[in-house]
Amino acid sequence: MTIRVLLADDQALLLATFRILIESEPDLTVVAEAGNGQEAIALSLEHRPDVVLMDIRMPGTDGLAATTDICSRPELSATRVLILTTFENDENVAKALRAGASGFLGKDVTPDVLLAGIRTVATGDALLSPTATRSLINRFLATPEHRPLAPPERLTALTPREREVVTLAAHGKPNAEIADHLVLSPLTVRSHIQRAMTKLDARDRAQLVVIAYQSGLVNSSTEPGSQGPR
Repeated sequence: MTIRVLLADDQALLLATFRILIESEPDLTVVAEAGNGQEAIALSLEHRPDVVLMDIRMPGTDGLAATTDICSRPELSATRVLILTTFENDENVAKALRAGASGFLGKDVTPDVLLAGIRTVATGDALLSPTATRSLINRFLATPEHRPLAPPERLTALTPREREVVTLAAHGKPNAEIADHLVLSPLTVRSHIQRAMTKLDARDRAQLVVIAYQSGLVNSSTEPGSQGPR
């Protein structure tokens, strides 16, 4: 199956470079290019891409506003947003994650990492390293002034095992590490993640991580493997 990508960046040279790279892969194709956030929204509605490769800093409607708009539209529920950033402003990255972005890449990544990132978020997985997860979410999402309403009772739908798995995922652990920690198969871990996403109405793994912090399941003092509040 071909992964359909929309590019959103105000730098023409980067757009051309990304297009050439992506189009060189047999399983990837570029369906449209946007020079600002408003174009990214309109073209997403027109083409329904699998992945939007979104720059944060663009004129007019920026990448943050565009990500919020795209991720809030039911008709674009299957579209994933992959943010391009220099990580110069962690708060912007955290805001994009809260808005529904599925992952982040620096603009200086290697071609292989960029292509792998597109494929990762297209499958519904989050592109969040453990370091990025802890530093960004603990710093901004877990503080009262940045935490939107996500009552702890949302977690009552989860089984004890699902809570364990979500907690480890929220600490940035990949499925293989979670499986080793809990002595499960990676397939079983993935099934727990998928069920938790369904129960908590999370569009993908990144939003599941956000919900874990917003609801208090995980915070800056929570150790990996603990289950937070009951």
